[in-house]
Amino acid sequence: MEQPNKIYLLCLFKILGLGGAESLKRVSELTGKDIPFAKCDLKNEQEVEKLFKTQKFDSIIHLAALKAVAKSVETPLEYYSNNLIGSLNLLNMCKKYGVKKFIFSSSATVYGLPKELPIREDSPTGQGLTNTYGQTKFMVEKILMDLAKAEKDWDIVILRYFNPVGAHPSGRIGEDPLGLPNNLMPFVAQVCIGRLPVLKIYGDKFDTPDGTGIRDYIHIMDLARGHVSALDQIKKNKQIGCEIYNLGTGKGYSVLEMVAALEKASGRKIPIEISAQRPVDVARMYCDPSLAYEKLGWRCEYGLSEMCRDLWNWQINNPYGYNKPPAEQV
Repeated sequence: MEQPNKIYLLCLFKILGLGGAESLKRVSELTGKDIPFAKCDLKNEQEVEKLFKTQKFDSIIHLAALKAVAKSVETPLEYYSNNLIGSLNLLNMCKKYGVKKFIFSSSATVYGLPKELPIREDSPTGQGLTNTYGQTKFMVEKILMDLAKAEKDWDIVILRYFNPVGAHPSGRIGEDPLGLPNNLMPFVAQVCIGRLPVLKIYGDKFDTPDGTGIRDYIHIMDLARGHVSALDQIKKNKQIGCEIYNLGTGKGYSVLEMVAALEKASGRKIPIEISAQRPVDVARMYCDPSLAYEKLGWRCEYGLSEMCRDLWNWQINNPYGYNKPPAEQV
């Protein structure tokens, strides 16, 4: 729980979700600190400005976005509207009120269909993007790069996440999807706990050793430390312009390897069903994270077994996330 003494969280009303208040309460319990919180719709410029008028910000970590890859292809206008307008409103207020230290939560999806592995920060982006979510992240990245080039007093760090998994080791904080999980491991965990009947694996004919897609998974605690390292970077150094870092382990695991790892952590068998491959999926994606170590002194400390251990600890202690079980199952 390495965090600065004072944090203000910006998020959309609907992104906060039913478990938002409970999750913040648990963060306070774990840190022993009150967590200042302001509820704000980033698409509403007046609301954003009201927040900047009433609070003094040192720096911004911009995490708020819609992020379901498959759904983004089905509802592109919703994703462009939310992710782009929200980011522009936030940046405009940052400029107006002199908050020029900015960290952006981006994604490995900006690399599209990678031509070579491992993926480096200077690998091509914006080419062969397979989904609207990735397009929005790529567009915001371009906005930030143009901004840093035009206005030299900005200090911007773009963090390209690979696939976050796991939970806080206490089992008190973890991923609690609204509705059906969009990411692999929360889905696997909900099947394992019995909330969902079977894990659908989309495609087993990829050009990989076991036929399932390979991804670079990163423990959420390592990801959190990456943000702290980036924050330290922009606080210590001035006029860094716009720096970009991959956050991943540099090692890829297949879907079946991830399932086997959670089976080992839980001691339970996970039923699977092979479904048709989705057009938005690529066969392999894993990064070269060495630049983050070179420049930020950051590297992953958790491996696959710890990711699955902490994910299962969260799921077994919170089978329905931050919410109570449905009445009929109590």
